[in-house]
Amino acid sequence: MNDMTPIDQHQHLHASAVPPQRRYGRMAMFVAILAVLGLTWFLLRSTSAPAVVPPLPVVTVAAPLQREITQWDEFIGRFEASRSVELRPRVSGQITAVHFTDGQMVRQGQPLFTIDTRPFQAALAEAQAGVATARSDLALANSELQRALRLVQEDAVAKSEVDALRARVNSANASLAAAQARVRSRALDVEFATVRAPISGRISDRRVDPGNLVAASEGPAATLLTTIVATDPLYFTFDGSEAMFLKAQREGLARGAKVEIKLQDEADYTHSGTLDFTDNGLDADSGTIRARAIVHNDGSVLTPGMFGNMRLAAGGKAKALLVPDTAVQTDQTRRLLMIVDSKGTVAAREVELGPVIEGGLRVVRTGLKPSDRVVIEGVQMAMPGGKVTAREGRINPPAPSVAKPIAKSAATSASFSG
Repeated sequence: MNDMTPIDQHQHLHASAVPPQRRYGRMAMFVAILAVLGLTWFLLRSTSAPAVVPPLPVVTVAAPLQREITQWDEFIGRFEASRSVELRPRVSGQITAVHFTDGQMVRQGQPLFTIDTRPFQAALAEAQAGVATARSDLALANSELQRALRLVQEDAVAKSEVDALRARVNSANASLAAAQARVRSRALDVEFATVRAPISGRISDRRVDPGNLVAASEGPAATLLTTIVATDPLYFTFDGSEAMFLKAQREGLARGAKVEIKLQDEADYTHSGTLDFTDNGLDADSGTIRARAIVHNDGSVLTPGMFGNMRLAAGGKAKALLVPDTAVQTDQTRRLLMIVDSKGTVAAREVELGPVIEGGLRVVRTGLKPSDRVVIEGVQMAMPGGKVTAREGRINPPAPSVAKPIAKSAATSASFSG
């Protein structure tokens, strides 16, 4: 059954009568017209719409912190014993006892080793007997001289015999003095048989056990018993460059100058001392000069041989401008700070930097004014010559109770003056 109306039948017959090639050409033309119209509409719309301007980057700016600081020269050195003794016997013999524990603290005069005293006591007794003999000879010589002096008045004795008796008395006195000297020498041998600590300090381990024979001799040929080092006070020795030496001389840093020292595992300079010695010449090979500070070690925390970082006050106190170390930019060999003017324009300022002090603040020596607005946050977005939105900030010094020095290997440093 055909449901098409007469009009539909007419259109159908008309469409079927149009050739396919003609029908497709009309459709392509229609699509092209639509594309041209759409492109025109897009171009007209894009040219008429206003351009979208991106917002300016936001940075934080602040004036440099003005503080009084103490400038320091830094050195790396090592602790040394203020006194050191190699303990060797002064008499030969057999060790019979050891009176200390390896590594303990000993006092001056404390007994440490005992050498068999029997040979020395026997020699002392023999010397004392010699003194008795010499005294007896002297008494006899004096008695004979006195008798001859009485007889010479009666011309019973020749004067020549009196002179001989006087010579005998003098000889007996000399013999007595020699015998007494031998007694003192043998007494010293008995005393030296007990080896005592010549200084107070920390003793090393014993090198000889009881039962061994030790030999006394001159210098290092004698048997080494142990060593003792004085731990209070200690020396801190370090080497300084010629430039540092000249600087110290011009600034009047001499003996008695204050130094501060920290150990490798310490964040603060907790040990203090005074400059004690500077060598009389520079080393020809290294161009450095050896110096020494004396440091008290009441708690015996410090030990000879330990390394430490020392700082020596250089130039006293001075006014300084401080900025966060993170605000410093590097351009090859230059150090730059980003400065923002009143119109929001960024400029790069070349500066000369000093050391880093407490709280990560960097000393700026030259190139910065107290009124400059330094970018302290958002430095990466501050491009020289560009515009920014500046937000006011502040550089705060660290609290004294929590302030910690920053470990740096630089030759100079600084700290707040209080």
